[in-house]
Amino acid sequence: MADQQSRIIHSVIFTLKHPRESAEAQQFLADGRRILSSIPSVEQFVVNLQVSPKNDYQYGFSMAFADQEAYEAYNNHPLHTAFVAERWETEVERFLEIDYVEWV
Repeated sequence: MADQQSRIIHSVIFTLKHPRESAEAQQFLADGRRILSSIPSVEQFVVNLQVSPKNDYQYGFSMAFADQEAYEAYNNHPLHTAFVAERWETEVERFLEIDYVEWV
């Protein structure tokens, strides 16, 4: 069973205010990768294009953290809080955030 020391997979799927695959969307994704993956506690940062017909989100970011402490360091890091305030809150139309720990 999962505990506080488990590796965390943080995923967020989202739709941008920009047209899908536009230059503005590409810039947002590139900036997100560059900025967020540079935070020391972030592991395995991936940018995804959502293709399932089961929902209408456009993109996804996924990353891993060694444990809860590493995840909190990311959440509180100045680069993350600035990206959220300056880019995410102004360019993301809607999103769904999911955090996982390995169950078994």
